[in-house]
Amino acid sequence: MAPVIDRLLGQEKLSRYILILLSLFLLLATAGCGGGGGSSPANTTTVTLSGSVLVPSGVTIDSDVNDPNETYIANDSLATAQALPNPISLGGYVNVAGTGASGRSFAGGDADDYFQVQCNTGDTISLTIADYTAADLDLSLYESDGTPVAESIGTGQSELVTAPATDTYIARVNAKSGASNYILAIGLSSIAGIGSKVGTLSTQYEFVPGQVVVHFKKSARTAGPIQRPSDRAAAMGMALAAGAADREMLMTFDDTDPQTTVGQALGITKGWSREEIAHDPTLERKINTLRVIKALRQRNDILYAEPNYILHPYTIPDDPLYGLQWNFPQINLPLAWDYTTGDINVIVAVIDTGVLMNHPDLSDHLTSTGYDFVSQVSMSNDGDGIDADPEDPGDSGPGANSFHGTHCAGLVAAETDNLTGVAGVGWNTRIMPVRVLGVGGGTSYDVRQGIRYAAGLNNDSGITLDASQRADIISLSLGSEGYDATTQGVIDDARTNGVIIIAAAGNDSSSTPTYPASYDGVISVSAVNINGTLASYSNYGSYIDVAAPGGDAGDSNGDGYQDLVWSTCGDDSSGSIIYNYQSMAGTSMATPHVAGVVALMKALAPALTPADLDALLASGAITSDIGTVGRDNYYGYGLIDAFKAVAAAGSNSIPTVLNASPTLVNLGTSSIGATVTISKIGTDPISVNPDDVSDDADWLTVTSTAIDGEGLGTYTLHADRTGLSDGSYAATVTFPSSENPVTIQVNLQVSSAVAEYNAGYHYVLLIDADDNSILAQDEVQAAGGIYSYSFSQVPRGGTYFIVAGSDRDNDYYIDNPGESVGAYPTLDQISTVEATDNMSGLDFFTNLTLSISTTGLDAEEDEALPQFMRLH
Repeated sequence: MAPVIDRLLGQEKLSRYILILLSLFLLLATAGCGGGGGSSPANTTTVTLSGSVLVPSGVTIDSDVNDPNETYIANDSLATAQALPNPISLGGYVNVAGTGASGRSFAGGDADDYFQVQCNTGDTISLTIADYTAADLDLSLYESDGTPVAESIGTGQSELVTAPATDTYIARVNAKSGASNYILAIGLSSIAGIGSKVGTLSTQYEFVPGQVVVHFKKSARTAGPIQRPSDRAAAMGMALAAGAADREMLMTFDDTDPQTTVGQALGITKGWSREEIAHDPTLERKINTLRVIKALRQRNDILYAEPNYILHPYTIPDDPLYGLQWNFPQINLPLAWDYTTGDINVIVAVIDTGVLMNHPDLSDHLTSTGYDFVSQVSMSNDGDGIDADPEDPGDSGPGANSFHGTHCAGLVAAETDNLTGVAGVGWNTRIMPVRVLGVGGGTSYDVRQGIRYAAGLNNDSGITLDASQRADIISLSLGSEGYDATTQGVIDDARTNGVIIIAAAGNDSSSTPTYPASYDGVISVSAVNINGTLASYSNYGSYIDVAAPGGDAGDSNGDGYQDLVWSTCGDDSSGSIIYNYQSMAGTSMATPHVAGVVALMKALAPALTPADLDALLASGAITSDIGTVGRDNYYGYGLIDAFKAVAAAGSNSIPTVLNASPTLVNLGTSSIGATVTISKIGTDPISVNPDDVSDDADWLTVTSTAIDGEGLGTYTLHADRTGLSDGSYAATVTFPSSENPVTIQVNLQVSSAVAEYNAGYHYVLLIDADDNSILAQDEVQAAGGIYSYSFSQVPRGGTYFIVAGSDRDNDYYIDNPGESVGAYPTLDQISTVEATDNMSGLDFFTNLTLSISTTGLDAEEDEALPQFMRLH
């Protein structure tokens, strides 16, 4: 998640913002000052602070946005389409003339952005609309000659099209009404399915043309002269085929006649039928059907209107964002789910900021127990001390709350296979919400009370949970460097009660122990990135027990999205909660992965004790050994392996099979190589002969890098673009073995244009941490993916925050969805810079902000944006 940031932060709003950044991943430790020093005379009163803002690989921007400071190159037509590499995440802006903020495109409008991109078969192009309640943006796909291929014309937050073949395509983002930032993500097909469940209407989904499923609002069913369902259908130019007035109805209509009755009845006057799609009658019928549905969704009497989709059996979760959850296959969860999807009698206590209790992907998985132990009213943000309501009222202020506990809870056990949002590790596991963190974090006393409550020990609530009510597992994504014997005693008592405690190692990239992760009897979790190596921020050291996915910057899998961890979340910037899904990174995210896997184990082995789990960890029975052979200080006993864990818990013999990670590699237009890991699942011998590894492309070679006697380990894929013409290329690498073969798909693009990553014109702020005043603003353009900034004449001895962001819509807010934003040293753990001397190397990343709402189908919800401004 990227929190909101301001370019002209008012005193109150800055205070709220700093609080949320200081406690976003809730590791309570104070981050140290960084950056290199440069000496200045001790008697000078000012110093210079400088550094670089870095653009992650795979990020660029629309070339004609509303900010007049941004470099302008028109991309408003097929002929002027902006060339893009693949994969890519692009931040853009479109507006109908006279809408949006004043700026370059306000008067004349910028309703269309066209992009040219080389795609392989199945590559996806997805559009996420920042202000989807105020603007209607559609996505179209054309062949390079302008022949229409597909349209996605929904009313929600997302649109999606898929390349049907390997070719060069033109993608068009079109503003039908209003103005909005957007993010266009292009890459491999792991995001397929994201759109259909969040409001997208795409011609590429399977549905029956000429049919629509309609459900009228209750108020409309009893009002007005037309009452009978058949009459209601006829009034809209359709015929009733099935259904009833008090539920959904199936209606049919003529989807071939341009002058059809339904078009006239619903006021569809533009684009009803077009000559350019006359070559494809099926596409024309599907477009006509979707336009009818879109018109129905805009009526006040319709609760929902949907295509009559054609469904097929699924073998993986049908949650629409599951394709973005690379972290679950990384720990072999799909294989584990064949053994168990959890048990409602297993309870995981998420001791954190509380939980958004009515989030639609969590509400049915919460226990009736739970408590708020934030005892200090100044930190509680709910007007009182401890109480029986663990709802998360926020840990900062309106528009700047992290809803960190909700994100962690969703990873443990978001409702799964429910056609909504994300999947969770333990599908049927229940979550006990315990709130111990509020504004600015939480105290060790309150955290102890939360542990006591969850473990069924005596606590300040006066409620002692019995064995059937208490938690089986406690997940703690929080910490500090402070040790105290009292907390160690509480942990010992909880273990005596049979409760397994799992905690985050910390996000300081340090070997300094943090607590509670370093207490005896606590399983300490470090974080790995998508490539299975230690995340850039993760702590390490002798106290690490196990590793799990935590995410990190970059787009290694080439799906067009940053490799962060998606889960349930919320947005309160409008003054009321909008339930949504956001991506974050940290050991805070790694910890609930382990808690969820242990919950799956408890489903099969209810008698599993903390000591049993310790023994299984130490034996390597539930992990994949990564890093140095045996236990090491980066990954502990290895990466948690859900498949091995549930097999061990159920005393099942694991069939030994060959496994590859990743199975999809997109080298884009510039990468020349990638590393893949070949491993086995199971304990029986297996054999891979490196000489038998093959690929079907002349431009690709595969060599072993570090393998063992069974041929398992890392292999390097190397691409040679010499002599290749511009275009897209695909190859398959096959690893045969004595048990089963595995294949890896490799995509490559060749383009004579040089791709340069760019997050847009940036405004870098120097903020006085003592009085929250803005001392300076440096405005910078990227060169080679780097923004260089410098603040001179900075008062010596002061403490400062450094934040930066873009303003593509030119509304003077750099925190809007679709903008790029960053802070020193990271957004997740912003820390002060103590200006005792000249300092350079104050470097940090900027990245696109993105969240996906649970209410993408509900145009009645209002998602206003935070009000944080930049300097004029």
